[in-house]
Amino acid sequence: MIQIKRIYEDYAANDGYRILVDRLWPRGVKKEDAHIDEWIKDIAPSDALRKWFNHEPEKYPAFKTKYKAELRDREELLAAIRERGQHHRVTLLYGAKDQEHNQAQVLLEILKQ
Repeated sequence: MIQIKRIYEDYAANDGYRILVDRLWPRGVKKEDAHIDEWIKDIAPSDALRKWFNHEPEKYPAFKTKYKAELRDREELLAAIRERGQHHRVTLLYGAKDQEHNQAQVLLEILKQ
């Protein structure tokens, strides 16, 4: 099972294997308090795409398309997460304030295909 969660939400033992999917470390989060099992920077949107999107909801449809195109080159990383999710609970962690328009939502959609 794969799910998503803001890194700013409280850690829960039932989160399972916790993967940070942001390119940059989330502001104000101490590494020792994050309970991160893995940080996969390379699955996050490119710096150029992240800066262009700037978490503007009206850009989300185009962001989704562009990010999915970037993810085509990262199938090995996606496959590893899918595999882990078949046998264990996996929580993809992100820092964005907008819980509907972010890269973790796109990742979750792709991983469930």
